[in-house]
Amino acid sequence: MGHLKAMEKMADALLFGNFGMQNITAAIQLYESLAQEGSYKAQNALGFLSSYGIGMEYNQAKALIYYTFGSAGGSMMSQMILGYRYLSGINVLQNCEVALNHYKKVADYIADKLEKSEGIPVEKVRLTERPENLSSNSEILDWDIYQYYKFLAERGDIQIQVSLGQLHLIGRKGLDQDYYKALYYFLKAAKAGSANAMAFIGKMYLEGNDAAPQNNATAFKYFSMAANKGNAIGLHGLGLLYFYGKGVPVNYAEALKYFQKAAEKGWPNAQFQLGFMYYSGSGVWKDYKLAFKYFYLASQSGQPLAIYYLAKMYATGTGVLRSCRTAVELYKGVCELGHWAEKFLTAYFAYKDGDIDSSLIQYALLAEMGYEVAQSNSAFILESKKAKIIEKEKMYPMALLLWNRAAIQGNAFARVKIGDYHYYGFGTKKDYETAAKHYSIAADKYHSAQAMFNLAYMYEHGLGISKDIHLARRLYDMAAQTSPDANMPVLLALIKLETVHLLQDVLFFNFTMIWKWIKLDNTLGPYWDLFVIGLIVAVLIFLLRNRFG
Repeated sequence: MGHLKAMEKMADALLFGNFGMQNITAAIQLYESLAQEGSYKAQNALGFLSSYGIGMEYNQAKALIYYTFGSAGGSMMSQMILGYRYLSGINVLQNCEVALNHYKKVADYIADKLEKSEGIPVEKVRLTERPENLSSNSEILDWDIYQYYKFLAERGDIQIQVSLGQLHLIGRKGLDQDYYKALYYFLKAAKAGSANAMAFIGKMYLEGNDAAPQNNATAFKYFSMAANKGNAIGLHGLGLLYFYGKGVPVNYAEALKYFQKAAEKGWPNAQFQLGFMYYSGSGVWKDYKLAFKYFYLASQSGQPLAIYYLAKMYATGTGVLRSCRTAVELYKGVCELGHWAEKFLTAYFAYKDGDIDSSLIQYALLAEMGYEVAQSNSAFILESKKAKIIEKEKMYPMALLLWNRAAIQGNAFARVKIGDYHYYGFGTKKDYETAAKHYSIAADKYHSAQAMFNLAYMYEHGLGISKDIHLARRLYDMAAQTSPDANMPVLLALIKLETVHLLQDVLFFNFTMIWKWIKLDNTLGPYWDLFVIGLIVAVLIFLLRNRFG
């Protein structure tokens, strides 16, 4: 019926294969008609498809135009993609200030959501870590393990009760968000005396939800119970009540006292609140140096709003020397908490269910947005050559490109992979020198045992680098020391190296002996051997005479 929102949802379902109905051609038709109507979601999708050449012509210039229109129309994804492109210099001139501008817009949007407690942390499973047994991935709770935890919780294991309550409260490790289950487990643990559980019940009543309707008095009661036991989350909760005047009069001095107590116990949210008080001058004198100190402390535990305010300070040079690069890196971290990160879960489950194309499309979009885990996951799927949406001959070059982007972002495994691609000539021409260069980076910077082993082999055989047996031995030993998994391959490699080396020595010895004989033949004539025998006999007679003399 031409309803734009319905068309957008339909196009997304056809593109990402939601409900098992992937049809990229049909999705593109919908997106093209939507783009003409000015849909920023469609502009972003067409940019993404042009960028990879999926169902459309591979055209980076076109992709850039689509992304520019998308971001102008309000697409946060397009903003993020452009931010990443300008940060890394992908098909545009590297420009930190432009990247900062794009990332800031997205980070402002995310921070607003986080302040309303709407940020959802999402597990990012690395496909490269467990290709054989993905079901045992620690990022996602296996159904059998979940049932076992439930059994333990019912038996009265307080720690498990609190953990299950937390998982259900925010919907972690593949579990659905369920406030009723969260409250059920927290109440069980609180009854048994768990201060953490009391504090979490306080948090639920403070924020309000279906299971625990907003109630400041109940929140105060549970926070106080937890705080009396010296619990950091409870102390922080009381601080919040006094800071915002919820159920009690606003009292910055009390808030500061509780935040300081909780911060001393290492609770990152309290460290952030202290930073915010000094940053905004709420009940205290503005002090950017102190604000920076507390934001930095909280950011070390990954507190997202602390990272956001740190980025703000670096971007404007407030209380710290201005650094565009640092601000962009920090903003990027905040942007990656956006709701689009939920695709990590749907992509992972699609992969597990064998729906490779649906998984690849979702990971590829996240990769385009600058997520390192998605870049290595996309490359991993592409090199397995199981996907049908990209032509076979494009797979290795595209995988190499993605491994490269992941490596630049600090992925050691990806760095080794680039070395492999150049060594074997996958998606590029064989180049031992470049392979050795990448293995060296992985070995020196990330202490990768695999890279050390590969480099040792190259030194042993003089591939792309000058032959050096001693250095090869040293690198083999280092690989074995770095990873226990390398012990057996290293042992075999060293046996082979020493055997070959011994054989070479023996051959060399034989050759030198023959060479010496040839030289004697030239100086003493053809009967030099008779001369030597005569000399030995004379020496023996002389020795025997002396002995019996």
